[in-house]
Amino acid sequence: MSKSGKRIHFIAVGGAIMHNLALALQKKGYQVSGSDDEIYDPAKGRLAKAGILPEKMGWDETNITSDLDAVILGMHAKKDNPELKKAQDLGIKVYSFPEYVFEQSKQKQRIVIAGSHGKTSITSIILHVLKHYNRNFDYLVGAQIEGFDLMVKLTDDAPIIILEGDEYLSSALEMKPKFLFYHPHITLISGVAWDHFNVFPKFDDYVKAFDQLAAGMPKAGSLIFDETDDIANIIGNQPKEDVNKLPYKAHPYEVKNGKTWLKTDNGAIPIKIFGEHNMKNLQGAKLILEKLAITEEMFYEAIQTFSGASKRLEKLGENKNTLIYRDFAHAPSKVGATTAATKELFPDRNLVACYELHTFSSLSKDFLPHYAEKLNAADDAVVFYSPHTVEMKKMPAISKEEIKGAFGRDDLQIFTTPEELEAYLLAQNWYKSNLLLMSSGTFGGTDFAKLSKDVLTLPVKKVTRVAKVKKKSWRGIFKKKG
Repeated sequence: MSKSGKRIHFIAVGGAIMHNLALALQKKGYQVSGSDDEIYDPAKGRLAKAGILPEKMGWDETNITSDLDAVILGMHAKKDNPELKKAQDLGIKVYSFPEYVFEQSKQKQRIVIAGSHGKTSITSIILHVLKHYNRNFDYLVGAQIEGFDLMVKLTDDAPIIILEGDEYLSSALEMKPKFLFYHPHITLISGVAWDHFNVFPKFDDYVKAFDQLAAGMPKAGSLIFDETDDIANIIGNQPKEDVNKLPYKAHPYEVKNGKTWLKTDNGAIPIKIFGEHNMKNLQGAKLILEKLAITEEMFYEAIQTFSGASKRLEKLGENKNTLIYRDFAHAPSKVGATTAATKELFPDRNLVACYELHTFSSLSKDFLPHYAEKLNAADDAVVFYSPHTVEMKKMPAISKEEIKGAFGRDDLQIFTTPEELEAYLLAQNWYKSNLLLMSSGTFGGTDFAKLSKDVLTLPVKKVTRVAKVKKKSWRGIFKKKG
């Protein structure tokens, strides 16, 4: 039984993880309230259904009363937030959400999945397999997963908790990476590729965060890392004799007729996810699950039904000529890996890859060169960005010429409105062609379902495709599969 009656208030309750944590605590029996200056769906609808949606938007210090047991502060709230100041004046304990999650899981075995890319997918695979075998576990994951109603689960009786470990800052009061608060017994680092340029302006600062995570491993803890990633391999192999080190690389696989098969000692096993980066994710998850008493045979049975996390290479639609995928890609490494994986799945089809510059890092002139060649696996490469977004983020304007130069493709198509992008896509001949949409945003409010339907119902004209990029531009990306 959980301790009912505890009163918790969330400042900035509308965030993806924040509202899921609020719902998880309410499910646990706590009395939960929250505030925010803006809340959008799906958080808005879910909070309303649970009776937690604030009656009005904005901050109100009367929300903070002396009978609160704790206040959880979201990253969206600033230091001068009036509700935060009131909580501090009353001496109420204020937590960032990772601090509070740790408080709720001190007596559990804590497993953290960290890395610049792949952490949501790896976490999702682990949750899927554990659920397949009806294991009792708590979790925190950064995306909605099929079969799970919330992105957070906190109970009193689960012996383990699986945590997606984000390197971004925790709150205005705790300006250090979230994953440093979890103190894991098992840690996985999927790779380290510079991201969050606004928080880590120097690459060394970014790497230091992962160094600190690895250095904090307890005696007899396990550090699992991608040995094919240069930085992760260096961090993983640093001298620390009392920690169990487990390097990994992509699980052997093959692609046949648009389907991916795992190579195992007992024959080929069909799976729904694809791409070398996902084979690395799969292998990393497999190593963690072995620590949780999931045998190899059990893993191979369960992984066959895993279809991926929401917005991670999510299939939007298909017909006999065209497949359309959406992916939550923003970091350069993820853009390159996702584009290459989609081309590898159907090497004889034309690939149109569209990427939105949406985050602070991607819109920075200083960071843009990190996207060099990341769209080279595509036959047709498209970049979308909103000058209004650049202006709202108070960043220097960027030109189409600068973007084209950064990506290193003279044939790069660049659009600044969703109408221009949609017109371009609907003007294409989609005979034996696939479409990949990559963004942490929405391409300026594009209706993905409608766009997908419109593309798939276009008339096509049979043509003989001629590759628009040299074979080595994309085939060289794929290493020989072991």
